[in-house]
Amino acid sequence: MSVPAPGALASRLELSASAFRANVAAFRAVAGPQRRVGAVLKGNAYGHGFAEVLPLAHAAADALYVITPNEGLAIRAFEADQAASRRDVLVIGAVTPGELVELSAADVDVVVADRTLEAAVPLLRQRKLRARVHVHLDTGLGREGFTLKQLEAGEVDVLAQARDVVELKGLLSHFANTEDVTEQSYATAQLQAFSSAVAALARRVPIAADVQRHFAASAAALVLPPSRFDVVRVGIGLYGLWPSTETRLSAKVVLGELPALTPVLSWRCPSQVVKWLPAGSFVGYGCTWRCGADTRVAVLPVGYWDGYPRLASGKAHVLVNGRRCPVLGRVMMNHLIIDVTHAVADERPLVATLLGRDGDESLSAETLAGWAQTIHYELVTRLGAHLPRRVVD
Repeated sequence: MSVPAPGALASRLELSASAFRANVAAFRAVAGPQRRVGAVLKGNAYGHGFAEVLPLAHAAADALYVITPNEGLAIRAFEADQAASRRDVLVIGAVTPGELVELSAADVDVVVADRTLEAAVPLLRQRKLRARVHVHLDTGLGREGFTLKQLEAGEVDVLAQARDVVELKGLLSHFANTEDVTEQSYATAQLQAFSSAVAALARRVPIAADVQRHFAASAAALVLPPSRFDVVRVGIGLYGLWPSTETRLSAKVVLGELPALTPVLSWRCPSQVVKWLPAGSFVGYGCTWRCGADTRVAVLPVGYWDGYPRLASGKAHVLVNGRRCPVLGRVMMNHLIIDVTHAVADERPLVATLLGRDGDESLSAETLAGWAQTIHYELVTRLGAHLPRRVVD
């Protein structure tokens, strides 16, 4: 059973197409003209909406990276429907042998990080298909990928044994600690491990000169020039969010001038009711807030079901008419109650900004995440998939 559509008063996400394009351009300038820029659309496009972001990313980026097979196939369906030119599409998440075959039939590249390819080879031969694969090398994250020991033990020799149905398209890895630090000693060690792993693989498997190497995500693309290789895989940066404060500081040192990254997403919510509460009134569950004076409040039909974090209770504010309005009491499943005494002059309906800009004030994902004791990655990816999303210029 599908989730019912939200009502007319539901909160809504607005996505700025011009901001997305500008962010892609910023990473192109950082990476340089000889490198390609790939857009990462995992996590429902970092919570922004896969279906809504796909046309923007397809038009602006050189390659598209997704986690699930269905997302890869959805891109090919989008291209067919729009008569759009094909982009390189890479599924970087886990796949079964059967899914690898179906993706190959759709001309979608697949990351190989375990022994799945061996099981897929007979199926590829049976279907007379050729798979394009990128081998994931574990250089120190301890997640997906082949370690140096596995490479030396011949666990990827299938690439040489099945060249009739398998093409080596790329080599990749993923950094473990570029965002949380301002010095990159561990990342530098990972780069060295990558070189060693590629050399070990080359001793057992032919590697053509045009095989892509890609390592840098948003943070490394900004602060670690040796990691940029042939393609940069940009995720959170394309949505206008800095990976971390440390990344911003390091980028200033490395680049001299900070790229202008503009948040793509704004979150707005119309009021359900606006009314006066007399002094002494309690607000919300647990009676955790009490009005010290007569207070004009607005009830917003949005809450933790929609992805607004409950841990922000007692700390957060939203924007109304360019004014900061505190969230009163506890964040509820479907409601926020805010103090609008100094933001409006009457009880007419209003629109609150939960994330984004309103007049001279702005409220960032980093700020809201800080109130909720988490990171902005988690905050935006937890925005409800049920929320309406609209692309604006």
